[in-house]
Amino acid sequence: MIINSSTPTHPKTVILADGNYPTHDVPLKHLHDADLVVCCDGATEKLVAHGLEPGIIIGDLDSVSPALKKRYEKILVPDADQETNDLTKAVNWCVAQGNDEVVILGATGIREDHTLGNISLLAHYNLSINATMLTDTGSFMVYDRSVTIASHPGQQVSIFSIDPTLRVTSSGLRYPLNSLRLNSWWRGTLNEAEGKSFTLKFEGGQLIVFMEY
Repeated sequence: MIINSSTPTHPKTVILADGNYPTHDVPLKHLHDADLVVCCDGATEKLVAHGLEPGIIIGDLDSVSPALKKRYEKILVPDADQETNDLTKAVNWCVAQGNDEVVILGATGIREDHTLGNISLLAHYNLSINATMLTDTGSFMVYDRSVTIASHPGQQVSIFSIDPTLRVTSSGLRYPLNSLRLNSWWRGTLNEAEGKSFTLKFEGGQLIVFMEY
């Protein structure tokens, strides 16, 4: 069985959402090494303030200053759709461009409701693109089939499911999951890897796995 890393190794496209700007070395490296940075509306102000340049600016653009709108008028992608948030607009744009992988930064913090919404949307995004969400403490990745994931001893792991009927069995975790039904978001949290990998077995649905760095 293929062992999957908890973070992507060769990012090409990074989406910067308008939450907390990254400060940890891992997300910052992805941001600095990206071939393309897609900014969600107001995230543009933060990116430029840190000396970096956006490749695309997308959203309803109500949080971008007139000065930056003029400066980056050639890369503005206005999207006033009120049925989706700016992060989803950015992901949809990347899918339309044929991207098969994206790293999402700045999607957590500031407002807890936005954080929860963005994490849950990650499962939806992965139906059409391989999306990883990185924060200042760890990574969120989505899996739609049983998987063995690379880890290190003592690495903190939490497992979530949008589907409350999904059951998961684990090996290699300090607190084994034995056909545990993830009927609440707390049920699979605060676990710990015992070695260099752990396995999650489940059928149907998707798991959102958080791993600290």
